Amino acid sequence: MTRLCVPLTADSVERMAADIRAAASVGADMIELRLDYLRNRDDALIRQLMAAARAFPGEVIATCRLAEEGGRYEGNKNSRIALMERAALDGADYLDFEYEAWRRSADARQRIGRACKSKNDQEQARPMLILSKHDFERTPAGLDTLFADLAREPCHVVKLAVRAEVITDALAMLDALRASAAKRLTIALSMGETGILTRVLAKKFGALLTFASLATGRESAPGQLTIDEMWSLYRWDKMNPQTRVYGVIGCPVAHSMSPAILNAAFEAVGHDGVYLPMRVEPDYADFESFVDGCISRPWFGLGGCSVTIPHKRHLLQFVEQHHGEIEPLAQRIGAANTLCVEPGQRGDGSDTRVSAYNTDYRGALDALCAGMNTSQAGLKGAVVAVLGAGGVSRAIVAGLFDCGCKVTIYNRTAGKARRLAEEFGVTARPWEQRNKLEADVVINCTSIGMWPKTDDTPLPDARLNTRTLVFDTVYNPIDTRLLRDARASGCRTIDGVAMFVNQAAAQFEHWTGCRAPMETMRDVVVGKLSRQTE
Repeated sequence: MTRLCVPLTADSVERMAADIRAAASVGADMIELRLDYLRNRDDALIRQLMAAARAFPGEVIATCRLAEEGGRYEGNKNSRIALMERAALDGADYLDFEYEAWRRSADARQRIGRACKSKNDQEQARPMLILSKHDFERTPAGLDTLFADLAREPCHVVKLAVRAEVITDALAMLDALRASAAKRLTIALSMGETGILTRVLAKKFGALLTFASLATGRESAPGQLTIDEMWSLYRWDKMNPQTRVYGVIGCPVAHSMSPAILNAAFEAVGHDGVYLPMRVEPDYADFESFVDGCISRPWFGLGGCSVTIPHKRHLLQFVEQHHGEIEPLAQRIGAANTLCVEPGQRGDGSDTRVSAYNTDYRGALDALCAGMNTSQAGLKGAVVAVLGAGGVSRAIVAGLFDCGCKVTIYNRTAGKARRLAEEFGVTARPWEQRNKLEADVVINCTSIGMWPKTDDTPLPDARLNTRTLVFDTVYNPIDTRLLRDARASGCRTIDGVAMFVNQAAAQFEHWTGCRAPMETMRDVVVGKLSRQTE
């Protein structure tokens, strides 16, 4: 079973002992005592620390990482070996020692090897030796060879931790993990933002452990998640070899709310899936390489992805090239935000079926229908003013036109509004005329009023008819100035969270075939936005 290990990086024995208790309270299976972080490492203090560690209910790794391998130890090498021997004598379950240091020091091999038992007796051996290799600059070629080199030494566990420069580096690490874990105890991690796949999916692919920090800011390596995120956000207790993988593909994606929303939705309906941020660099070649890489590895279990800027057009191109199915309106919009992946029967990914949809327009139409208490058929003939002519506007205009609405576009760049209007056979008018509009529905698709410029509004001087419904696609803040002004004029309103949740719900339903837990999803969005503004 893959353990959830918390590295402890306090600079004093007293603080680290307190962190041992804290790690136990938040559900850590293991702790790593980073002895290199301690300012004072004399024998009496180490004995005190190890006594505290013996009270921890799980297993304990003792590590004193060299500065050249990303740690903080720059002292005498003999003293470091003696420190590791002390930790072994006082009850550590594992000693983590760097492969390069092991290879160049006969003294280390003799003394650390003596402190650890024979690797042929893994059931009884304590402490067990972890031989580790780190690269904070890149993912080197030949990860399988590196694991094999480590395994030739008399160790119990092999460990590689390297920087993922691009997300396909993380796929290569998962390849190496699967191959190595089938033969021996293995730790395999890609560091950095694009390495998150290896951290969350370690349990799916049989790693000995994955690391998670006690709190934000206390990471021992780049890209490390917190233990709370592993339990609460990524549902660590539900992870298993059959878990389907989903995610949001974009650049950037670090601050996306989608993982919180979709993982909560999976939990609400009991779907065996995990949803991850997937940073893919902006070029089409990067998008194709990653998605192809996932599909060609059926064991990865890709079920689908949300696709955001700058890859919405790339998704259409990818599905076209792979002879998949594209929703007709997504094709006309020229952008898709939802990838669905259906595994084939051959087991090698060659007959996997892919399809692309645009749920942005559906999210907007569903919100509009709910606000007007009607169906999409009931929208026919409605007079709608759309503010803006960007990507969001394009999707919404396409959906409105498809429903038979009478649409007028107002945009600060007149030529852009005119081109969009001509493409869909609707009307464009100058931005300056927006305050005199008369419409059944006004939809703001600009970013005006978005945080932090919350005092702005796209309609500063408009006098709206009380029969007009005002829909703002901005969702941060939830209650924009435009919506407040509209309510003051007696208008009905729809906030941007409705569209945001609806489009995510449509993706969820495409992937799972289950009815989306709308209330849960909205609660997550509102909760996250409320915390951001506090």
